[in-house]
Amino acid sequence: MQSVRALTTGLIDYAGLFPPSNVSMAEAVRNYASYRASGDAWMLARLVVPTARLDEFEAEARERLPTGAGAEPWRISALLPPAGDPSLDDAVEQLVAFNGAHSDATAGLAVVDAVEFRGEDAAAIEASVDAVPAEIRCFVELPGDRDPRGLIAAVKGADASAKIRCGGVSADLIPPAADVARFIHACASSRTPFKATAGLHHPLRAEQNLTYESDPPRGVMHGFLNVLIAAACAMHNDGLRAGDLLPILEASDAGAFGFGETGVVAMGHELSSEQLAACREHLFISIGSCSFDEPREDLRGLGLL
Repeated sequence: MQSVRALTTGLIDYAGLFPPSNVSMAEAVRNYASYRASGDAWMLARLVVPTARLDEFEAEARERLPTGAGAEPWRISALLPPAGDPSLDDAVEQLVAFNGAHSDATAGLAVVDAVEFRGEDAAAIEASVDAVPAEIRCFVELPGDRDPRGLIAAVKGADASAKIRCGGVSADLIPPAADVARFIHACASSRTPFKATAGLHHPLRAEQNLTYESDPPRGVMHGFLNVLIAAACAMHNDGLRAGDLLPILEASDAGAFGFGETGVVAMGHELSSEQLAACREHLFISIGSCSFDEPREDLRGLGLL
């Protein structure tokens, strides 16, 4: 459906190197190549790689990177040290060198066009963003347990984007829905683009296994459709408060969201496919997920793909 496509095109930054998947670099590269060649490639965005592992990535990906004239390079989001860390400048030099080497098709086409790093201080965030070349998008992961508006203003002022962590491998790492609502509302109100990461493997809020172990811990995970639709509602309804997003974030029944060709109806809010696409372009940029299979399989299970 057009509305589902509007919400999920280019949605997933594949982060298989990270928990709970923790796959090897070789497997992450194989998986990403396979996803790019699949019929669901339209849902895929970047491969997430720590800057410190770019050399390892080059070694594993050498035979898989595109080399043809006019081929699309692999897009990478590189993790940098936290804002203010003395090693950040060296990491930036490394990724700049990587981009220079892989702008040549003979070396295999790849580009770091985004970076991600944690930031808890406005001045350090500004300095770190300034250290990154302007053509590379910066996502600054902000603390989720406090009012984010001041730091979001700093991110916006630095012409960067924000990032929120929505889960982890234990239940205590899953932020309350109220904290997620507060972050989304603050980003929408200030028109600050953001991405979300961790704990968003499934479309709807539900209790899920938090790892792939044989006896895994469980917790109530946020759904990526819940977060996407909450962001779209916040963007296109200036009168909404953060608390008004809670019913959307906490909905666990697929019937709460009525998808059609021209849009979605969610908890009394109507959003056109054009509005959903605008949200994705200007506000909610992507999610980081260690699984590409679970999101698309779950969407198929709901009859949305």
